[in-house]
Amino acid sequence: MGLLSFFNREIAMDLGTANSIVIYNDQVVIDEPSVVAINRKDNKIMAVGKEAKAWEGKTKNNDIDVVRPLRGGVIADFEMAQYLIRELIGMANINRSILPPSLRMVICIPSGITNVEERAVRESAEQAGAKEIRMIHEPMAAAIGIGIDVLQPEGHMVVDIGGGTAEIAVISLGGIVCNTSIKVAGDVFNENVQDYMRKQHNMFIGVRMAEKVKIAVGAAVSELADPPEDYRTLGRDQLTGLPKEVSVNYKEIAHALDKSIASIETAILDTLASTPPELAADIYNTGIYLAGGGALLRGLDQRISSKTKLPVHIAEDPLRAVARGTGIALKNFDKFSFLIR
Repeated sequence: MGLLSFFNREIAMDLGTANSIVIYNDQVVIDEPSVVAINRKDNKIMAVGKEAKAWEGKTKNNDIDVVRPLRGGVIADFEMAQYLIRELIGMANINRSILPPSLRMVICIPSGITNVEERAVRESAEQAGAKEIRMIHEPMAAAIGIGIDVLQPEGHMVVDIGGGTAEIAVISLGGIVCNTSIKVAGDVFNENVQDYMRKQHNMFIGVRMAEKVKIAVGAAVSELADPPEDYRTLGRDQLTGLPKEVSVNYKEIAHALDKSIASIETAILDTLASTPPELAADIYNTGIYLAGGGALLRGLDQRISSKTKLPVHIAEDPLRAVARGTGIALKNFDKFSFLIR
């Protein structure tokens, strides 16, 4: 390690609505929920990540707020986002020299982000201590992380379904040719599950329980070859106010998620409709690539394939595809420099 590298640190960050991942020296050093718990009396950070998420829904009527700084893929709470980024960098334990190193960061941003929202991300990172901040769009990072050679003149479609947004993009020659970004993704799926339990089972459940249900029995289709076991769901009875248990199956959750998944299908079809014919011909052969946590929804690939009549591939470790691609772009900065803003 040379003298310059000793005084410089480079990290890649997938600052996600649900989870944030930090990559340093080609390794995932942080993978934590994007959640901050703060004591509003003295503005003291009580917890970040998994610990803060464990407090979610359990701090009513006291001075502790559990905050998700990002909503819909963008910063909703500027101050909390600064705290989150700074704490994640601190948890990564990369500032171990006597003199504080110069920190370069490459951060993922949604393709549909506005200039104001992008500036909020940049300023949050600067306030957290970064000296140089670059941005890369999530679909491009996902494509690189999946292993697609984005610099080739061949069209590829990537669908990245995260916590806040679903990003659909057609990529060729190192650019996003056409894309659609909709705020229908993991958080909306959780809300769908909560609404379903309230309407069909007269039961209130929290966001954490809804997420557990989604992971345990979430599905995009009502017929699965290898269905999961029914899930024991706990909450509060809407009528009596007493604790309640209901067993739910994947068919119920497929019904609950149907409209949201249909919105993603529509966005995919709209993007395909605006794709140049030569690239559409490529996608007919290469198919559609799914990344993000939403790609793990049972039967989603089958449903999208049936709708589009195209092959659909799920990325290896889809939860980390974006972060992995951001890390590769950082490591090969000269090669991908024109992709990074």
